[in-house]
Formats: sequence, structure tokens, C-alpha cells
Amino acid sequence: MSLFDLVIFFCVCYVAFLFWRFRAIDEAAQAYLTRYCKEQQLQLLSVARKQSRLTLKQGIDWCSEFEFEFSGNGEDSSVGKLSMRGQRASSIYVPPYRVS
Repeated sequence: MSLFDLVIFFCVCYVAFLFWRFRAIDEAAQAYLTRYCKEQQLQLLSVARKQSRLTLKQGIDWCSEFEFEFSGNGEDSSVGKLSMRGQRASSIYVPPYRVS
């Protein structure tokens, strides 16, 4: 096995690790938003990752921002924002919405 083969192997392993980590963060965001919307009696329509960046504050981890659509009355939709650090929610913003 040559040095080139080792570099390729480690690159593939790193990409697989990043994919696994991002999927875990996505699933944690989905679970948090599902629980939040259920508690607030909202209908969760969709969740999308807006951006992710690596941060060094309080240890190395990914800071991710998500946008989610929800409905308060079943007819209109509003867009909220969720910030996550790793698999933990750090802040959520829900704009004023219409309730039926």
C-alpha cells in the first residue's frame, strides 16, 4: 500500500464521518422541532439546513442553522430559524403567526 492509497483511504473515511455527523445533527434538529411544534400546537411543514460551520468556541463542534416552515392555523405558513451547536439546540426564533 502506497502513501497515496493511505491518503485516499483517510479522505474517504473523513467524508463518511462528516456525512454521519451531519445526518445526526439533522435528525436531532428534526426531533427538536417536532417536539417544539407539538408543545406549541403548531404544524411543522418542512425543515432545511441553511448553513453549517466549524467553531472552536467551547471545544470543536459544528454550528448549524436551520429554517423551518410551520403553520399556526393550517392555512398560512411562516418561517422560523433554529440554531444548533452539535446536536443541541442553542436558540430558536419563531416570528408572530396567525392562530385560528
